[in-house]
Amino acid sequence: MALDKNTLTRLRQKLLRWYEQNQRDLPWRKTEDPYRIWVSEVMLQQTQVDTVIPYYKRFLKLFPNLKALAQADQNNVLKAWEGLGYYARARNLQKAAVDVLDKHRGKVPENETDFRALSGVGDYIAAAVLSIAFRKPLAVVDGNVKRVLARLLLIKAPVNDSKKYKLFAKAADQLLARKKPHLFNQAVMELGALICKPKKPDCENCPLANFCEAFKQNRVNRYPKKIKTKKVPTHHIAAGVIFKKNKILLARRKPEGLLGGLWEFPGGKIQKGETAEQACIREIREEVNLDVEILEKLTTVKHAYTHFKIVMDVFICDYIGGRVKLNGPDDFCWVRPEQINDYPLPKATIKALPNLFHFLENKKAETL
Repeated sequence: MALDKNTLTRLRQKLLRWYEQNQRDLPWRKTEDPYRIWVSEVMLQQTQVDTVIPYYKRFLKLFPNLKALAQADQNNVLKAWEGLGYYARARNLQKAAVDVLDKHRGKVPENETDFRALSGVGDYIAAAVLSIAFRKPLAVVDGNVKRVLARLLLIKAPVNDSKKYKLFAKAADQLLARKKPHLFNQAVMELGALICKPKKPDCENCPLANFCEAFKQNRVNRYPKKIKTKKVPTHHIAAGVIFKKNKILLARRKPEGLLGGLWEFPGGKIQKGETAEQACIREIREEVNLDVEILEKLTTVKHAYTHFKIVMDVFICDYIGGRVKLNGPDDFCWVRPEQINDYPLPKATIKALPNLFHFLENKKAETL
């Protein structure tokens, strides 16, 4: 439903006043540096604010400006990102920093066309960074904004249907306070985060309650609409911690795709009719061309990604023979156990490390 000019003016004023009085004290709101604002918005995609804050602070200590990020070793960038997930965000951010350094003299471009041409910059990042850093009148559309809009305007389109994005973008653009896009965009997102929550929204304290069609019609809990998602599949994985002369083999995933650039113990999916042990030996031979003997099972790790889950059986393996030839991984290295944490690792691998270090402590005790 469309709102008349006077209603829009009052709505904007109420929301901006509420935001001025209730906004959270967040580190990226204390800067006007486009680079730092950009880093925060990339991190905030798919990740909760409380999780992002310590990562944001650490990341900027390591890479305080765009040049530092552009010139950094990718391993160090991914290590700083370790645990945030969606690692393509970090790879794209660094690639974009390189392009800004080379093509834009190190200055984040204010022009929407130039900024959108950078790696990892889609609709949300473009609108968020350009509106907050440069006051460009671009409306942001994220999960919080969609939820607010759905309830406010009784939008029946499912918020998780990518085909309906333009509908929400049009509504967000209609609401946008064009003279204060930096404040208004943050205000809508803040409203969704603090008041217009998915469950148990605090409608009594909402500055837009008088404008909200869902609230006025007592239908808040019916919005937003969503498409039912399919149950995610579970993949069974086998991986091996291969020991050779007191060193362990790590393999690096190819830079593109899921977990690109991260280091892990070699392994892969268990095929039908295989045991986990058989799969571990086969995958190691196929991936890195080594023959190994399984000494014992170390642990079973469970981890959930966005579109699937894994159950990973991890085995302690002894090197028997062969020379490393890569078929899948991008690189490899033999490291001492105490060096493993120097490398950026997938969360599933990290979950196995306490068991590995406990195993090593027991082995050490047995030799004393």
